[in-house]
Amino acid sequence: MIGVGQLVLAALLVPTCGAGLIALCHRTPDLRDAVTVATAGLLLWIVAALLPGVLAGDRPALALITVLPGLDLALEVESFGMLFALLASGLWLVTSLYSIGYLRANHELRQTRFHACFALALAATTGLAFAGNLFTLFLFYELLTLVTYPLVTHHGGDEARRAGRTYLGLLMGTSIMLLLPAVVFIAAVAGTTDFRPGGILAGRVDGVALAGLLALCVFGIGKAALMPVHRWLPAAMVAPAPVSALLHAVAVVKAGVFSVVKVLVFTFGIEPLAAAGGSDWLVYVAGFTIMAASLVALNADNLKRRLAYSTVSQLSYVIMSAALLAPLSLIAAVLHIAAHALGKITLFFAAGAIYTASHKTEVSQLDGIGRRMPWTMGAFAVGALSMIGLPPAAGFVSKWYMLSGAMSGPSISGTQWVAVAVIVGSTLLNAGYFLPIIFRAFFRLPVAGDVPAHGEAPWPMVIALTTTATGTILLFFMPGVPLALARQMLGGG
Repeated sequence: MIGVGQLVLAALLVPTCGAGLIALCHRTPDLRDAVTVATAGLLLWIVAALLPGVLAGDRPALALITVLPGLDLALEVESFGMLFALLASGLWLVTSLYSIGYLRANHELRQTRFHACFALALAATTGLAFAGNLFTLFLFYELLTLVTYPLVTHHGGDEARRAGRTYLGLLMGTSIMLLLPAVVFIAAVAGTTDFRPGGILAGRVDGVALAGLLALCVFGIGKAALMPVHRWLPAAMVAPAPVSALLHAVAVVKAGVFSVVKVLVFTFGIEPLAAAGGSDWLVYVAGFTIMAASLVALNADNLKRRLAYSTVSQLSYVIMSAALLAPLSLIAAVLHIAAHALGKITLFFAAGAIYTASHKTEVSQLDGIGRRMPWTMGAFAVGALSMIGLPPAAGFVSKWYMLSGAMSGPSISGTQWVAVAVIVGSTLLNAGYFLPIIFRAFFRLPVAGDVPAHGEAPWPMVIALTTTATGTILLFFMPGVPLALARQMLGGG
């Protein structure tokens, strides 16, 4: 019988060992791809096996190494980390299938390195999700940056290398110059970096110092793509579509907003922050990021660039909602992480399928493509509806909670009204840059002689994007597990 602690450790070891096996199978592509899918499936099984206990209130913990007295590398599975790990492992399995079809159809080089780095990225993501303290989270956060760098620079050209320098420079620069000093200061004043319900800073830091410390953490977590430290994300769009899906839905950006929310709830504490008004400024910064990124997306013709700035905007929904500190808005932040993961990965899967089948990259080239690729563009429409926040897609549920949280309380403050205005205004902008794509695809005729007739992308890609689109709809009708985990997080679990 496998113990709970062994399962937690296995969640880290399986993708790590899987990466080694993938590398050993480099001479046999079919076996390598089979190992990739099997490793992803096994990780999902392990994470899913932890779910019933966490829902029942358990918090499995495992101490790995004591680095210094009071500074441990430790794992602990709480409800929020459980949701993140479940999303990452589930979407890795689907992305593995998609990646195999994409890499083979486009005759990509370095496929073994790609799959091995992907597995290492999921190992780092799982470690970050299960981090028991801020020190452990920081280490896995840095590791995730390093193992995804080869994926960003996968194509190896000058453009890829420039994007890689931007990616590594911004993410490592912000974390070392801002987040690391914050972690050291927190350890010094609190005597620990453990994640605890209610936080660890109450009575130790307040006023301007509290707001400043929060700023170091939020901007130090550059993966959350809060302006002005967002430029790494559109730069990384030079990478293949499966990498874009990893960056925008499975691991990297989700690691960013997950870390911000985790620090807000379990390091600073909701009640101390609310009493000090220490997060009000964050609502305005996140609101600005939402609107500014939406305007850039509205004017972008390149499809992946439009989706990249949409991601910048959608991530700040999570941060703004969490910064309101109301119970409903925190639930909304957690739900939007899940909704965005499913919806945005569907959109990037569709963009990669369009490129593979037709080599189109611009929105202006998509006239009539829905007639040739109905499955792909149907899935794209579902993902777009989720980003806008329309039913029957999961984004409607999270935006409903956002508005409810922003309007909760006996009286609505100016900060809450700003959040409401941003949600409403940005929703209209979301519709403005997604609905024209759907209209072009299904209601315009293809340009005569534009490209030779083509159909759908290879079947592994179509199955993957159809699966995630279906998941986006199912989450609208059955949000029970994410809701339960979000409520448990607020209750201390």
